Amino acid sequence: MSNKTRSVLRAIAVIIVLLAVLMDLQVIMIPAIAVYKFWMVVVAFGVMLITSK
Repeated sequence: MSNKTRSVLRAIAVIIVLLAVLMDLQVIMIPAIAVYKFWMVVVAFGVMLITSK
């Protein structure tokens, strides 16, 4: 896996966690994915584990 791919995947994971946190703080509300906040964080953590060296 190239460094560019790793950095893109890490950025996506950070954005997913940031989205989940902002939804938990009720700054933004997206009702369609509100029930999946926990799983969004779990997937983001998994992506970070995969991209670690």
